[in-house]
Amino acid sequence: MIEVHTLALASLIIFFGALTQSLIGFGLAVVASPLLYIVDPQLVPAPVIMMGFAISLLSLFRDRGHLEFGGLQYALLGRIPGGLLGASLLLFAPQPLLGLAIAFIVAIAVLLSLFRFSLPINRISLFCAGVVSGIFGNIAAIGGPPMAILLSGKDARQFRAALSAFFIFSSLIALAILALTGLLQAKHLWLSLLLLPSVLAGYLVAGRLIGLVNKDKTRAVTLILCGVSALVLTVKSSLSLLAQ
Repeated sequence: MIEVHTLALASLIIFFGALTQSLIGFGLAVVASPLLYIVDPQLVPAPVIMMGFAISLLSLFRDRGHLEFGGLQYALLGRIPGGLLGASLLLFAPQPLLGLAIAFIVAIAVLLSLFRFSLPINRISLFCAGVVSGIFGNIAAIGGPPMAILLSGKDARQFRAALSAFFIFSSLIALAILALTGLLQAKHLWLSLLLLPSVLAGYLVAGRLIGLVNKDKTRAVTLILCGVSALVLTVKSSLSLLAQ
């Protein structure tokens, strides 16, 4: 189902994605999705969503004392229509177009992360962020940036705890939608089990580094890597589209 060298490369990518998310609160999917889609398209989105669920569960356990859940239910409500729309695009779009869509989403995520927005946190903004998160999440497993931008004014530990709680529940919603549309299969569960040790390794390494690394530099390196990944995926998908 997956070759050994492909699994090894995918595991390395997931490790760095989990390490990034453990350090700055989000980033596993932004780092992993474009690279994994290049390595093997079947790794996106379902296995990445499952890995995101796992790292979010671990992160929330670490930051559980700083969780403030108020209002996140409106964002989760928005994930449902957004997720259905994203799943519809997965069903009907050809693979090269999906590659371009993932590259576009990563590029948007990078651009949004470069700017500091000050948006009011209320029912409407949370719901809208949830809708966009649902669309991005079910196409590319990248549901974090809309919520990360909205919650960026929170204390670092509150920020990580709130995002982790959102990711846990939104991942379950995304997986349910994928299952209902036939896009979640047994092979995805098996692939996720094979990649799970890399998530645990990334989380444990981050626990040793979380007080030592410069988070701004980590964020900058992450955004550069994501930008390069999006560019490579754009070129690869464009060439495939032209060859059809």
